[in-house]
Amino acid sequence: MRLTDVTRRLAGLGGAKWTVYQKARDQVAEGHRIIDMTIGEPDVATPSGLIDAVTDAMKQGRTGYSSGRGERGLRDALAARYARRTGQPISSDQILCFPGTQTALYAVLMGVAEAGCEVLVGDPMYATYEGVIRAAGADMVPVPLRPENGFRIVAEDIEARITPRSSAILLTSPHNPTGAVLTPDDIAAIGRIAIKHDLWIVSDEVYEDLIFDGVEFASPLSVPELADRVIVVSSISKSHAAPGFRSGWSVGPVAFTNALLPLSESMLFGNQPFIADMTEQAIRQGSEVAPGMRRRFADRAGRLHDRLSRDSALKVHRPQAGMFALVDVAATGMNGNDYALHLLEQEQVAVMPGASFGSSLDTWVRVALTVNDVDFDTACDRIVAHAEQFLEQTA
Repeated sequence: MRLTDVTRRLAGLGGAKWTVYQKARDQVAEGHRIIDMTIGEPDVATPSGLIDAVTDAMKQGRTGYSSGRGERGLRDALAARYARRTGQPISSDQILCFPGTQTALYAVLMGVAEAGCEVLVGDPMYATYEGVIRAAGADMVPVPLRPENGFRIVAEDIEARITPRSSAILLTSPHNPTGAVLTPDDIAAIGRIAIKHDLWIVSDEVYEDLIFDGVEFASPLSVPELADRVIVVSSISKSHAAPGFRSGWSVGPVAFTNALLPLSESMLFGNQPFIADMTEQAIRQGSEVAPGMRRRFADRAGRLHDRLSRDSALKVHRPQAGMFALVDVAATGMNGNDYALHLLEQEQVAVMPGASFGSSLDTWVRVALTVNDVDFDTACDRIVAHAEQFLEQTA
């Protein structure tokens, strides 16, 4: 059987990272009561107004072919939103619409990197980043995100790893899995490096609407000096509790967007018009569910931190945004993968091994903050009880 290089480059980067999640799903299918804290599903249903919008659009015949760029109404809505948010002129010609952030990332990375290139990305990172970089033929260059710096990427650490092959910096803020949020000073320093070394900045901002109180959001798209080298990707998956609709976009320089259009059209030639209409309404009206998610996720992160810090030797990194918290399980003597499997087997609580997001999290696990409060508190009780046996062994 003859296969292409891309299949070899991506070998082992798909479902292999989700072994614990799959085991938990299998146990649920067998009738076991598992508290699943692996995946970042919003904890509310998609708003009924958006469901009505998409069904009304279908009834009105919005089921034909669409523009390869994305429907004009949606692109206009996105342009207005980003112009308001950044204070910079943003036109609809700067926007391409895709089925979700993941597809947008894939297309954008194909546009800024290729064989012989390197893409710098913080380690830990979202689990699919290595795949989209390798798919383009480029090499991923991990930049360590240090707990002592709140897991925020440091400009000097980026610059220390730049080579003549470097083509892009892939940022995530708010960050998955750490929940870190880059500051305006962080962005400015990274921007200076990108200009100095003529690098693209690809900024994944899918968690922008889930920043906790007291934290300021900053985007390189807001910096005029970076206008010709920044590409933002995002979607309504998290902000509007609509992950299954797969509706995302990219925002970048007009010249880049025009150059990427043929690739986008080769992939899918436009997203569904009825979903575009729903997304336009979502963007113009804002999210009715994001404020509640922010409050609940921040509260659960605080409860997890306080409970585990008080009653176990596990260490919790409190996020500034998003749907997850990280827990350092080194005190158990296990790495994150063994710990997650052991916790699932003994306590029926499923969490993600940190190593699924990069080697720097080998002794950590990622805990989703998206389960209901009763199950969340039960899971905290079980995690504490599970950890007690390791404390007894070392006493």
